[in-house]
Amino acid sequence: MPTKIVVVGAGSLQFGLGTCGSIFNSSILEGSSITLHDINAENLEYARAACQAKLDQDNLNFSLESTLNRKEALKGANFVVSAIEVGPRFYWWEIDKKIPWKYGSTQVFGENGGPGGMFHALRIVPQVLDICEDINHICPNAVFINYSNPMSRICLSIKRKYPNLKTIGLCHEIAFAEHHLPKILKIPFENMELWSGGLNHFGSVIEANNRETNEDLLPQIREKGVTYLKRWQRIFPFSSAVKLTTYILKYFGYMPYTTDSHYGEYIGWARDVVNKIGIKRFYTFYKLFTGLIGKRIRHKIRNDKGNQLVKPDHERAIPIIEGILSDDNHHELSVNLPNKGIISNLPEDLVVECPATVNKSGVHGNVLGVYPEPLVNILKIESTVQDLVVNAIIHKSRDFAVQALQADPNFPRKHFINEFLDEMVEIQKEWISLE
Repeated sequence: MPTKIVVVGAGSLQFGLGTCGSIFNSSILEGSSITLHDINAENLEYARAACQAKLDQDNLNFSLESTLNRKEALKGANFVVSAIEVGPRFYWWEIDKKIPWKYGSTQVFGENGGPGGMFHALRIVPQVLDICEDINHICPNAVFINYSNPMSRICLSIKRKYPNLKTIGLCHEIAFAEHHLPKILKIPFENMELWSGGLNHFGSVIEANNRETNEDLLPQIREKGVTYLKRWQRIFPFSSAVKLTTYILKYFGYMPYTTDSHYGEYIGWARDVVNKIGIKRFYTFYKLFTGLIGKRIRHKIRNDKGNQLVKPDHERAIPIIEGILSDDNHHELSVNLPNKGIISNLPEDLVVECPATVNKSGVHGNVLGVYPEPLVNILKIESTVQDLVVNAIIHKSRDFAVQALQADPNFPRKHFINEFLDEMVEIQKEWISLE
C-alpha cells in the first residue's frame, strides 16, 4: 500500500503548497497518496488546483485528492500534517492582545502565553482535539504532526486526552540560532553540536560544542553574543526585536533561540525589557505580508501559474516522515514531545521542546538532563500555567481558568480576573464555553 499523507488546513495556502512541494520533491515518498483537507472550500480548491498543475507539468508519480470531509480524508492515513487556525486570525489576535491590556496585563504579544494566549488556546485546542478524536477512531496508528500555536498547550492537551496518539509538534524558531550563531562564533553551523530546548517559544541553547575540536562554545557565545545582538538590532531596526533575548543571554548566561515577541510572552516583567517598538513593527509587517502573499498566491493560481508556487518549504514535517519510513536515524534540532525525563527538573506531565532522533519507530527526544538555573525557574512558572490552562480546556472549567490567571505573572491585577473572563467569554461565546 502506498503511504498516505493527509494535509489538514491545506487551504492555508503557504502551508498547503509548501508541504506538497516538499512531498513532491521527495524520492522516498514517490508514489504516495496525498489528501488535502480544509473547511474553506474556495481555498481548498486553490490548493488542489495548484498542486495538480505541478503534478501534471512535471509528470510526477503521486496521487492527489481533496475533500471538505475530514473523516473521509483520514481513512487509511499514515501521516497527518496539520496547521489550522480559528479565524479570522488577526481579528482574534487583536482581541487577545488589547482586552488583557485593558485589565492591566503585562503580556507583550498575546499569541501563546499570558491571558491572550490562554484564550487563543481555549478557541483552537478543542478544534485540534476534534481532529485527534477522528484520528483515534479512523487511523489510530497515524503520526499526527502539529504546526498550530499555541504549540505547547495544544500538544499537552493531546497528550492528556489521547495519550496513545503519536503526536509531534514542530516549530521553526530554532532557525534563529542557525542564522545568528555562525555569525557570532565565525564557524559554520554544521560544525556546531547544539543541545537546545525548554518550552516552545521559550527555549535556549544550553550546550554548544565545536564538532572538530570538541571545544565548549558557550563561553564564546556569552562573550561575543551580547555585543553582536545589540549591533544587529541597531543595523536592522525593523526586524524582530532581540532586546530581551540579549538581556537573557547577558544576565542568565544562555541564549534564547527566539525573539522578544515569543520569549517575552511567558515572563511577567518582560514588558519592561522588550523592544516594544520592534515587536509592534514585526506584527504590523507580518499582518501586511500575510495578506499580500495570500492575494499574490490566489492571483497566480487564477492565471494558471499555480504550479510555480508548489515548492519545497523549509519546515521539518516531510524530512521527519522520510526519516520514519527510511529508518535513517537522523537528528532533528528541535521538536515538541512529552517530557518523559528529557528535562529532568521539569514536570514529567509536560510537553517540552528538545532535539530528537528519527527512525522507523518514531521520533525520540534526546535527553537534555538538568535544565540550567535560573532559567528553569521561569519555565516552571509557565509549566504551572500550562497545566491549569489545559485543565480549563479539557474540563471546560471556569475554576481552572481562574486558577490559571491567578498563577500567570502576566495578569498582575488579580481582582479583575472575573470581570476579564466575563468580557472575553462573551465576545468568544461561539467558540468558548466555561462552566
